[in-house]
Amino acid sequence: MTEEDFQREAEAMRPMLLQAATALLGNAEDGEDAVQDALLKLCLMADTLRRPVAPLARVLVRNLCVDRLRRRRQTVPLELTAMQAVPQEGVDGDAFAHVMKVIDTLPAAQQVVLRLRHIDGMPMEDIAQLTGASEAAVRKQLSRARMAVRKHYLDTFEDE
Repeated sequence: MTEEDFQREAEAMRPMLLQAATALLGNAEDGEDAVQDALLKLCLMADTLRRPVAPLARVLVRNLCVDRLRRRRQTVPLELTAMQAVPQEGVDGDAFAHVMKVIDTLPAAQQVVLRLRHIDGMPMEDIAQLTGASEAAVRKQLSRARMAVRKHYLDTFEDE
């Protein structure tokens, strides 16, 4: 594709890309930056591009917007030891301590999801937003964590 062809294509698809980026980012200035970045990347590979360029440009803009949203998201440092709660009434202290030890052996992602959901009582939407994962992924992590805790807990008490 020649430089002139690319310029014509870029001018034609710029409004569509800007609208998509602004919708994703919620800010016209950030949308403009994402479109500029996408067009720059496309310009650098203009000699290898073939028509139609718009689908590739849309994917590129979407990916750049997702990257910007991820960078924008605030991360909250989680001190897992600070989340250890006092056993609730009616729960045996030894059993609670044992379950907490089992939770400590889980992979980090499962630990965080399990603690946020059951100890802090956070809703799934908030956990998904905090971890940067989808709600389905959070549910799956939570399910796996619960199964691992249950299996380990039952195996330990069968041995005794």
